[in-house]
Amino acid sequence: MNFNPNIISLAVLFAIVLGVCAVMLLAARLIGPKRMNTTKAQAFECGMDPIGSSREGGLRTRFYLVAISFIVFDIEAIFLYPWAVSFKTLGGGPLIAVLIFVLALFVGLFYEIRKGVFNWK
Repeated sequence: MNFNPNIISLAVLFAIVLGVCAVMLLAARLIGPKRMNTTKAQAFECGMDPIGSSREGGLRTRFYLVAISFIVFDIEAIFLYPWAVSFKTLGGGPLIAVLIFVLALFVGLFYEIRKGVFNWK
């Protein structure tokens, strides 16, 4: 059989990653603390003791929507950076694709603004 050297190196890298993960999980199991007490068993949220039941009151999703919006626009910047570096050599086709990409993100942003995601009341 004739194997591609790139596939072999990828398989070796994958095996190394799995090995490192297994070693870390085993070390955590062997070295980590094993005594459970009431403080460790208690729920922890932002350094404050939980008050009441999680069923009481509505779950505020506004924070999560803002966080997801931040991640989306952060990923947009990551995708735009390589395009901006090689802008002069690419031509007009990728420019149109990037403009459509940015336009789609701005449509989503204006939708979020219209729905009031960023209004903190």
